[in-house]
Amino acid sequence: MEPLKTHQGLVYPLNRSNIDTDQIIPKQFLKRIERSGFGQFLFYHWRFDDEGNLRPDFSLNNPKYQGASILVAGENFGCGSSREHAPWAVQDFGFKIVIAPSYADIFKNNCVKNGILPIQVSDEQVQYIIRKAESEEYQLTVDLENQVVYDNEGFKVSFDIAPYPKVMLLNGWDEIGVTLTYEDKIAEYELSK
Repeated sequence: MEPLKTHQGLVYPLNRSNIDTDQIIPKQFLKRIERSGFGQFLFYHWRFDDEGNLRPDFSLNNPKYQGASILVAGENFGCGSSREHAPWAVQDFGFKIVIAPSYADIFKNNCVKNGILPIQVSDEQVQYIIRKAESEEYQLTVDLENQVVYDNEGFKVSFDIAPYPKVMLLNGWDEIGVTLTYEDKIAEYELSK
């Protein structure tokens, strides 16, 4: 995983609440065994019609949001089943940050384990960001070290993150990476046996 310290990116606003993992990545696409290739199926039934054509009325298909790396959505994002494929699809599509008022715990934890920063701010702050991103090409800067999100127009909001996931994201570690930071101690222990 790549370390995430500061990120500036285009915002994609998804003004919906209770987006479950089956909406994020439908079950028929869970047959792959690798972590890559899921981005093409992100929000599949919203992005594509029954013939597999892009729906022009779904906002993520708008060229205005091409290359967006910050996804902003309503409350309870990632609810439903605990499939790890959901953050894989979000990340593979190109999103590095998700901002929402609340998350399903399993989805939030899976995000961190896969290098995505899930930021939780108030519904009012989310709605402000969504309105800005719907009306213009809107960029935000996320500073994980200082735990703040801001734009160049005066908007600024702090967010909380527990120390362990913060260290993981700042260093680009998954849980195996964290274990490998103790590699010398593990080797020392193995030699002593």
